[in-house]
Amino acid sequence: MILFPAIDLKDGQCVRLVQGDMTRATMFNADPADQARVFIAQGFDYLHVVDLDGAFAGKPMNADAVRHILAGLTVKLQLGGGIRDMKTVRGWLESGVTRVIIGTAAVRDPDFVREAARLYPGRIAVGVDAREGIVAIEGWAKTSDISALDLARRFQDAGVAAIIYTDIARDGALAGLNLDSTIALADKLEIPVIASGGLASIEDIRRLTEPDCDRLAGAIVGRALYDGRLDPRAALTLLHAGGRAEPSTGSPQ
Repeated sequence: MILFPAIDLKDGQCVRLVQGDMTRATMFNADPADQARVFIAQGFDYLHVVDLDGAFAGKPMNADAVRHILAGLTVKLQLGGGIRDMKTVRGWLESGVTRVIIGTAAVRDPDFVREAARLYPGRIAVGVDAREGIVAIEGWAKTSDISALDLARRFQDAGVAAIIYTDIARDGALAGLNLDSTIALADKLEIPVIASGGLASIEDIRRLTEPDCDRLAGAIVGRALYDGRLDPRAALTLLHAGGRAEPSTGSPQ
């Protein structure tokens, strides 16, 4: 179970949104590279980075910020937002990104995803971002006509490394992960599934260590880290101990 700290980029800064609403952005760090270093020092070994502006524009918009994060990076990084053609996929993977996340293009051009997974095995993930079970695209500004399950099933035999399933209603709202839907999705797929949206507390981490979450490959955490609700070291210790460790009562470092 990998715990991915999220770095969401808007106008070159590290922000958090509520339910994907760009008008409800809170800036937490003007220097995303500094935020990456903070997360690495806390013990995280895989970062989750999203170019929010790119998701709306359909092309990378925070490339400089991503490159600054990548400079001297000592851990893995997965990147999403505005990745809709092979040139962009290739460019990011050659720049040091461990794997790219394809969202909107997975709905509109599934053959592109399959070809990318063929060319870059183990380095392509699909972002399945759903509102009441239906996939949203273009930075969640538009709703598609496909269900989360049907979209994920498109890539069962494509060699996709992971499905990142986000419950939009919970994202940034600190309402807890929607594990019922996430586990139900994972049970119908061979592809590893990562949970996203709403992780709020050490109790959510403890829940991830329960047996029915064994099918999940990881979870993404954002606002709970930034506002101090979740002690990162306690969370990582608990996950590594399989839920048996006593969480620290100290403040986040």
